[in-house]
Amino acid sequence: MQIQRFEIHHVAMPLIEPWRTAYGEDTTIESILVKAVSDDHVAWSESAPHAAPCYSPEWAGAVFQCIKQWLAPALVGADLSTHEDVTRRMSPFKGNLFAKAALDNVWWSLKARMDGVPLHRALGATRDVVDVGADFGVMTDFDALLSAIGGAVEDGFARVKLKFRPGWDVAMLEAVRGAFPDLTVHIDCNSAYRLKDKAMFRAIDRFNLAMIEQPLAYDDLNDHAVLAHAIDTPICLDESITSLDRARQAIEVGSCRWINIKPGRVGGLSQAREIHDLCREAGVGCWVGGMLESAVGTSLLIALATLDGFNYPPDIFPTDRFYTEDLADPPIRLCQRDGKACVVAADVPGIGPTPVTERLDRWSVAQAVVG
Repeated sequence: MQIQRFEIHHVAMPLIEPWRTAYGEDTTIESILVKAVSDDHVAWSESAPHAAPCYSPEWAGAVFQCIKQWLAPALVGADLSTHEDVTRRMSPFKGNLFAKAALDNVWWSLKARMDGVPLHRALGATRDVVDVGADFGVMTDFDALLSAIGGAVEDGFARVKLKFRPGWDVAMLEAVRGAFPDLTVHIDCNSAYRLKDKAMFRAIDRFNLAMIEQPLAYDDLNDHAVLAHAIDTPICLDESITSLDRARQAIEVGSCRWINIKPGRVGGLSQAREIHDLCREAGVGCWVGGMLESAVGTSLLIALATLDGFNYPPDIFPTDRFYTEDLADPPIRLCQRDGKACVVAADVPGIGPTPVTERLDRWSVAQAVVG
């Protein structure tokens, strides 16, 4: 495979309502979309690091510049027969995983289109349908949260994930468990706490949570191992897992019993698939996380989530959960299977959705062509 041209788009997609977490609030989702052209074949990918370096050290403006100035020029015109070729040519550039993910993902998307197979088949999946979970950020009050959770239960979501931060923490869990004592629930702390908060985490063992996601620092493994041995509730790592090696180290020191695998955070689908394989071999649970991507990026997540080793409902949402209008068509829609909310991987070569030109231009912050 040889890619003659990359088109890079930095976009800001307006949310229906602000998304509030422990690290702040977003009213738009800033994302990078990449189009790859190889002879008569075209494919798209997405990586959504958001506007500011709050979730990770990367942000959309820097990712755009890194791809434009360094990564795309290293790939354009080169022999990219395998995904290892893509990784090798980007390897001189340290870090910048969301930037690398956009190009690794577009290679997979393009390869699937050229081979005439859906992306999930190209990745090695044997299933087409995945049950999904519902996520809720910090809201105005507990009544609003309980109403939203009730709607998710009625719609058949297999589990609920709750953002958790100082001021929206134990009392919130008491309200949720009082209303939904048997619901599968886990919390996501987005690195808001430290080991000195160990007593609080011991106290919430009583809520019978499925897991506590990323309670401590975004780059920590050791303190998570200490906390994991001090509480009964399983720990899930998200921000701390940025590579296959980091996942291996976390498992070796006992930092977690679950790993949230986000393709953007780990450098793309290639690394995500390897971490999935490691978790499966080690007996550690894993699931697919998202960054509120458009239908392009969400389709990549759906394809990844169909791999057999993922054993917890992913963060995959229908378009109308966060957006009045998606950047791409067709939008993501849920279906029902045995009364549970689920998504179905696209049965077309590649990923299915492609950006609508008018919307791409309307929400564009910057655009560039490398070729």
